[in-house]
Amino acid sequence: MPETTPRGLTSLAFGGDYNPEQWPESVWQEDVRLMREAGVTMVSVGIFSWALLEPEPGVYDFGWLDRLLDLLHANGIRADLGTPTVAPPAWFYRAHPEALPVTADGTRYEFGSRGAICHSNADYRAAAAHITARLAERYGTHPALAMWHVFNEYGVPVSACYCDNCAAHFRRWLTTTHGTVDRVNEAWGTAFWGQRYGDLGQINPPRRTPTAVNPAQALDYARFADATMRENFVAERDILHRLAPGIPVTTNFMTALSQCESVDYWAWGREVDLVTNDHYLITDGRRTHVNLAMAADLTRSVAGGAPWLLLEHSTSGVNWQPRNPAKAPGQMARNALAHVARGSDGAMFFQWRQSRRGAEKFHSAMLPHGGTGTRVWREVVQLGASVDALAPLRGTRTRADVAVVWDWQSWWAQKLEWRPSEDHDARERADAFYEALYDRHLTVDFAHPEADLSAYPLVVVPALYLMTEAAGRNLKRYVENGGTLVVSYFSGIVDEHDAVHEGAYPGALRDVLGLTVEEFSPLLAGDRVRITGPDGSELTGDVWTEFVVPRGAETVWTYAEGLTADHPAVTRHRLGEGTAWYVSTRLDAHGLDALLGWATEDARITPGADLPYDVEVVRREGESGSFLFAINHSASDVKVPLGADGTELLTGERAAGGLAVPAGAVRVVRLDG
Repeated sequence: MPETTPRGLTSLAFGGDYNPEQWPESVWQEDVRLMREAGVTMVSVGIFSWALLEPEPGVYDFGWLDRLLDLLHANGIRADLGTPTVAPPAWFYRAHPEALPVTADGTRYEFGSRGAICHSNADYRAAAAHITARLAERYGTHPALAMWHVFNEYGVPVSACYCDNCAAHFRRWLTTTHGTVDRVNEAWGTAFWGQRYGDLGQINPPRRTPTAVNPAQALDYARFADATMRENFVAERDILHRLAPGIPVTTNFMTALSQCESVDYWAWGREVDLVTNDHYLITDGRRTHVNLAMAADLTRSVAGGAPWLLLEHSTSGVNWQPRNPAKAPGQMARNALAHVARGSDGAMFFQWRQSRRGAEKFHSAMLPHGGTGTRVWREVVQLGASVDALAPLRGTRTRADVAVVWDWQSWWAQKLEWRPSEDHDARERADAFYEALYDRHLTVDFAHPEADLSAYPLVVVPALYLMTEAAGRNLKRYVENGGTLVVSYFSGIVDEHDAVHEGAYPGALRDVLGLTVEEFSPLLAGDRVRITGPDGSELTGDVWTEFVVPRGAETVWTYAEGLTADHPAVTRHRLGEGTAWYVSTRLDAHGLDALLGWATEDARITPGADLPYDVEVVRREGESGSFLFAINHSASDVKVPLGADGTELLTGERAAGGLAVPAGAVRVVRLDG
């Protein structure tokens, strides 16, 4: 069995992408000296180096990489060694131009960026397998090697290609997935608009059409594109397992819903030996630390709760947004340690030395253009010491309070054309519910709709348009056995083929929610609706309303105006030993907090300490002990109750009863006992 932790690493991982090929070898000695000063334990190398490693077909130059790995080993720094298959050389594309992907409207991309790959192309697959094998044969036993890093950020910037080669591959995938053309016709509902196929050879990818494309076909193509990328990963992984046994193999995910939407990370999490993630703050006016926490919780959940690794984030500003602000003093450490709190066994960056050339030269780095006299460098060195002090928590697991059900394939389906309202956004609802739970200081696990939910007193379904019958039975069983469920509107509507479940909405959720929905009634842009509660209080909804008919559920909140006036807006259904809540409109933050207040009472979730806004408290636990992280994102000093005495690992001070956490600071207490 392959290892699931970086080989030879006895502390947390700290470092970043190292691209020494951008610099004269005379700089390398200075780099490793500064890495040691900063406390770097591991760097990622070779990710974009195919053109240097194989400058001509079948001609290899490993000398520079030999010297680099030897230098890292001599200085006690481990290597996350990339297979450079995200960036085939120019000579490859000249020989195989058909390996460049084609868009849905027939445009073929050109060489000159990154990730421009048709994943169905046999020549690409053969070349990728060959360079991977050569690397494994040469470096599989190198003492610096900690783990393998296949490709880079699958799905970004290109996941799907629509060329003729992909069309043939898609037909083979349909044969494996559905079997016969009759089953494809049934799954896709091709009787509509006369789209029926006589044989699989008549089927093409969902290319540009005059109006909406068949939604089930488009959904299957998204699945096919994801599966095709995963096939290529597995092919490289298996080569590495065979030729370099015992070394963990990963590829860097981008689980944040703000960063990648074309990859089903539930499926990918089962294929890697160690889940790793890249995360970058999206500075769009949102509370960026909440997005960070959500991405970390998603990544940990994809890892099945096991420790994972933050493989990339930024020391300060990035370079690819319309506006790229710097991080405030102390924010880098807060961001890095928040990932560690939520399960990462380290904090890695892109990149070590800031580039002078290329598209990412204004992306921040551990060693900035300004060198060691900069604020960023000083904070990097300080963070390295902090990460080193947290070595005792390596291998422990983050403890969650509640679960949020999420499914990437449902998100794909909901984003297809011609839904009842373009203003309903699954990501927005997931973000909003997560933020409401975060503000109640609850730590969240994410769960697949068919996963075992019995460990959680509260389960939230913010947006699950596509739901299998099995998922519906799973949620019903969860409630019957004593769980508390909260479901938001437009969930449970279609099956895995985007076909509406038979009978009234909400299909797979009718029984557990104890209601039916006669009709959706989306609101026009800017419209809002008042909702009244049993105590005369009012909430506000927008975007969506429904004509809800209780079938055993009780009405808790009622529409006070509009087309759905006097109809239920929020219901509660007691089923077996548990309770299921349903909200049929888009509540704002105040409304979500009120709803979750009721639901947490049903779930018997005892309110935690009265923590201030933007102060998060997270626990990691394991054989080495119990660790409490207190992260203060606010501008005021706070005191966090502990419930037990302990030792603060970053300062070495004893903590008894309460923990003082300065504004913008992080404290980590190893609790006694």
